[in-house]
Amino acid sequence: MNEAEAARRLFAQKCACVLAAAIPEQFPDTALPEIAFAGRSNVGKSSLINALMGQKNLARASKTPGRTQQIVFFNLAERLMFADLPGYGFAKAPEAHKAQWGGLIRRYLQTRAPLRCVCLLIDSRHGFLAHDLDMMKMLDRAAVSYQIILTKADHLSALARDKRVREIVALLAKHPAARPDVLLTSATKNIGIDAVREFLAAFAGG
Repeated sequence: MNEAEAARRLFAQKCACVLAAAIPEQFPDTALPEIAFAGRSNVGKSSLINALMGQKNLARASKTPGRTQQIVFFNLAERLMFADLPGYGFAKAPEAHKAQWGGLIRRYLQTRAPLRCVCLLIDSRHGFLAHDLDMMKMLDRAAVSYQIILTKADHLSALARDKRVREIVALLAKHPAARPDVLLTSATKNIGIDAVREFLAAFAGG
């Protein structure tokens, strides 16, 4: 079986929400390999997760950006765990809330033993912004491997997409924990979804 077929079969199976953790003590006790999704508020994290799993409402986007303050865990067919981290960078969130979920993310990244990789979502229209660079520095310090995934690629022309990818690949060379390539996606136009599934399926156990 080739990698594409293995990924298709894996993601055709059931993915279910396990729990939402507001404190580290609530993180699920599991030995399954785990992949986290991180990104700015409104980057399209919920849309991408739903597209990958083939379910419309598995990951629910808050109507108020910056409101989600928990890490939501999903189990895919007892093969992979996914962790949806709170969105960052929403300026209007109260400082106490930003500090709370910032601390939760740091504890997760620094202590989560099953974590294999973080998918760091970047809005392809804007590229890296200040909060994205802060997250990359946090991942570098924690020595957690991360994969850049560009979202909303359908909003750019093919020429603009290529330029954005080249810009980001050049910057990744300066970040020791970053994987060197970039995955380009659009949840609404189904661009790059199969490629991300193949990337994720490579971590699956069993």
